[in-house]
Amino acid sequence: MDEEAFKKYLKDRYEDQMNWYSKKASINKSRYQILQWSVIILSAIVPVMVALEATDKVPGIWVLTIIVSILLAIGTAGVKTFKFQENWINFRSTAEKLIQEKIFYDGRIGDYGNTDNRESLFVERVEALISGEGATWVSTQKKKEGATA
Repeated sequence: MDEEAFKKYLKDRYEDQMNWYSKKASINKSRYQILQWSVIILSAIVPVMVALEATDKVPGIWVLTIIVSILLAIGTAGVKTFKFQENWINFRSTAEKLIQEKIFYDGRIGDYGNTDNRESLFVERVEALISGEGATWVSTQKKKEGATA
């Protein structure tokens, strides 16, 4: 692989994939944390609402208790169904592996110090990482479909 083709690969493919994985990891992390904190907070609120309902000091609180309980059930199902945590971990892991591969390439570490064609080796390894993550994502989605079936 010549130098010009490698620079194009770095810009058009490697950097694009790095940005994509980092962005998707951040999005999935945020969604997971929002959903998880919602479940935690709603779980803490329900017993308090039930206790208030038992005292009859807050009229109509039973309606709010039912609504909060439904939201809690939906949030809990969402945590399991959408697999935001798994996606976050997989995307972040792939992004970090891509960073590490570039560090190895730049530093001529490992196999990169023992070859005359570092660029081809880099492209091969980066594509293997991307392909491997794609297979992991498909597996996660199949598990998700199995859980909802």
